[in-house]
Amino acid sequence: MSQQPVVAVLGLGAMGHAFAANLLKKGFTVRGWNRTRAKGEDLLDAGITLADSAAQAVSGADVVIAMLADGDTTRQALNDASSALKQGATICQMGTIGVEATDQLIAEFKSARPDVVFIDAPVSGTKAPAENAQILVMASGDQSKAQAAEQVFAAIGKGTQWLGEAGASSRMKLVVNSWLIGLMQSLAESTRLAEEFGFSTDDLWKVLDGGPLAAPYAKMKLGMIASGDFTPQMHLVWALKDAKLALDAAGDSKLPALENIVDVWQQAVDAGYGEQDLAAVYQYLKR
Repeated sequence: MSQQPVVAVLGLGAMGHAFAANLLKKGFTVRGWNRTRAKGEDLLDAGITLADSAAQAVSGADVVIAMLADGDTTRQALNDASSALKQGATICQMGTIGVEATDQLIAEFKSARPDVVFIDAPVSGTKAPAENAQILVMASGDQSKAQAAEQVFAAIGKGTQWLGEAGASSRMKLVVNSWLIGLMQSLAESTRLAEEFGFSTDDLWKVLDGGPLAAPYAKMKLGMIASGDFTPQMHLVWALKDAKLALDAAGDSKLPALENIVDVWQQAVDAGYGEQDLAAVYQYLKR
């Protein structure tokens, strides 16, 4: 087996923290950076080295994971760290930052650091799958130069799907999240209708479970609705951000259902539901 790459994780929120923890469990040398340092301190005993800047974190790293909140934050962190990257390092941009920011990063690194391998690699999966290394990595870029990245992906996920040139994965991520967002809104509305007719969430799932509509994701979200526990797997505010990114990237395609969902979810966020799981849109509709 080839030697494990040294990995820097930029962004230690729910997903980045899970990536770092899984890498540490599997014996990788991991350096971490987060704007709020405290988010990584519980990993110190597991062996993470926390840095005071993105540049310090990436210095000497073979693979850099960027898992940050949005495009502006990601571009700032990676551009600040660009000159500190070792020759031939691999950057894995794994956050959902949209098409425009992704394409800008690809162009910037091609110009400033052509030696760096840039892999566009957002993931399918939320907090719990990430903690259990069960996410799917959607990767795009030069796979022939991605051996180090693939070692990292194998440690943090259940599989990698290669989709072509860098930038393709960020586009597919918006497609996948648009489907997920539509499913959640439909599930919330269907649950409200079921309640009007006197049916419980358990009744609804039993009927779904008997046919081809039994998505495990729906079962999990119905469980949240039944319990009233909306501890976030994916924050409503971040799901709204992803929906807006999809609309921004849609070009001439008309997406009226997604446009309506953005309006409703913006109202839910404004009403104070943004820091809860996206399933909390049900609570907003019920209110």
